[in-house]
Amino acid sequence: MFAKPKPSSDLPGRPRFDPPRGARPHMRELPKIWAGRIVETFKKPYVAPVSALAVFAIAAFAFLNLAGDPDAASPSVRINLAKDKAQVASAHAATGDSQAGMQSFTLDSLGLFGDASADTFTDPDASPVQGTAVITLPGDDAAGTMPAPKFTVSPLPPAPIAGLTQTTDNGPLPIIAPNGQTPASAYARPFKGDGRPMVALVVGGLGLNPATTKQAIEQLPPQVTLSFVPYVSGLQGWIDQARAAGHEVMIEVPMQPTNYPDNDPGPQTLLANARTDDLIGHLNWALSRASGYFAVSNYQGGAFFKDKAGTTVFLQNLKNRGVSFIDDGQARGLAGAWGRASADRIIDNQINSTAIFAQLGGLEATAKSRGSALGTGFAYPVTLAVALKWTQGLDAKGIQLAPASAMTHQ
Repeated sequence: MFAKPKPSSDLPGRPRFDPPRGARPHMRELPKIWAGRIVETFKKPYVAPVSALAVFAIAAFAFLNLAGDPDAASPSVRINLAKDKAQVASAHAATGDSQAGMQSFTLDSLGLFGDASADTFTDPDASPVQGTAVITLPGDDAAGTMPAPKFTVSPLPPAPIAGLTQTTDNGPLPIIAPNGQTPASAYARPFKGDGRPMVALVVGGLGLNPATTKQAIEQLPPQVTLSFVPYVSGLQGWIDQARAAGHEVMIEVPMQPTNYPDNDPGPQTLLANARTDDLIGHLNWALSRASGYFAVSNYQGGAFFKDKAGTTVFLQNLKNRGVSFIDDGQARGLAGAWGRASADRIIDNQINSTAIFAQLGGLEATAKSRGSALGTGFAYPVTLAVALKWTQGLDAKGIQLAPASAMTHQ
């Protein structure tokens, strides 16, 4: 008939029950006893607010470590880095590496990138990690390391070349020289075809990561065209280094993508339906960042290329200044500029070595059937490592590596 008294209660007017000293409460009563003690503890001055502050600090620290990334703008990768071959072999054995039989080598052994990538790349905005990264490349049965390639470097003339620059308050602008010489021809890498099918490769996004950019300049074949971001500090210095290593260079012009402004390429973006003066001003800003480039390339632009009036102004201004335009395939069919070319493939839409090799194989097939092919890629370390290995095998396949300027037409 009567309910058993509760050992403890927080209800108003109900006395707290504590077992007699020395008595052992029933096991079922212990959680309620401890709960009551905890409540009494938090009733003491400052205990509750201090505890709440501590919980908040721990939660904020965890969130920043998991979600925050002050280097999120860097196009690099976060991976677990292998320290030596023994550890790599042990890890592969322990995990049952499904890519057994493929060639593995470290980027350090190539002399390429200390903050590099892996086939498991998933986040192009992750922060860089210093150390040795392991990339597994398909196509070879023997595992080992590859030596850094050696090239015969023929430096290109330092920029600016006399007569090709207009001095402005914002910086140098390219112009056609009085003798008719253009930046498109003067700053391009000299090239002569030998009758074999030709492939060209543009690597973009350079300058964002100084260490990666320096190694790309020094290690990639000089026939590979390098494309630099206009926002980079010290851009002229990077272009000077690239030309000294034999690379022709381009500058990327930010253009409005289809999902703008959620996806914002940055300041001075060429916007669809913009006023002509604004469009020319933004273009001239990009063109005045440095000198020594033979062409510009697009950074995004899905929406901008649908603006017929805007693209006409853009291309006509490039033509008037003697500068070529090479796009990533989005502007195919648009005529203008001093010289034009559109990429046949973006080689690293899928950022893993197997997919990149497949895209490069597609370029080879296009070159053999059509005579030439042009590919573009971003300066992901895995892209550069694969590109290096790919270029080393082109001669054996009867294919000639050419600079991108060789693919342009007026």
